[in-house]
Amino acid sequence: MQDKLSRVYISTGRVLLALYFLLPGVAKLIAPSSQLSLMQHHGLPFASTLLMVAGMAQVLGALMLITNRHVRLVSLGFVLYILVINGLLHDFWHFTGDEAAHEAQNFIKNLGILAGLLVLAGISPKRGFGLKGIHLSDRAF
Repeated sequence: MQDKLSRVYISTGRVLLALYFLLPGVAKLIAPSSQLSLMQHHGLPFASTLLMVAGMAQVLGALMLITNRHVRLVSLGFVLYILVINGLLHDFWHFTGDEAAHEAQNFIKNLGILAGLLVLAGISPKRGFGLKGIHLSDRAF
């Protein structure tokens, strides 16, 4: 069983990881132009649609993390999201100079976020799929 201080550390880390997704998710929905141009620069098809889906997923997932709902599932979903983003948008191996260095930095930073999400998924309770109990915190499981 976790002591009180460990629960504070975990809750704080969970909320900070959620903010990492919430703020960019909101930005994608209310001011998509910079992200849209990045996606188009990398030649992604259906960039506008993908951007809106990504923004909604980031906001919803972040809110679920903040409220401690389905943390394992959301964390693993964000792991998959980061892997896709790293492969499609932070493909430093296709660039040179400053752009390559910038994309490599983002790629490595995202691996650190991915590591935190894996730890969070590993310490979170396993829950079944379905709507039953969706309103309950993961502490109830």
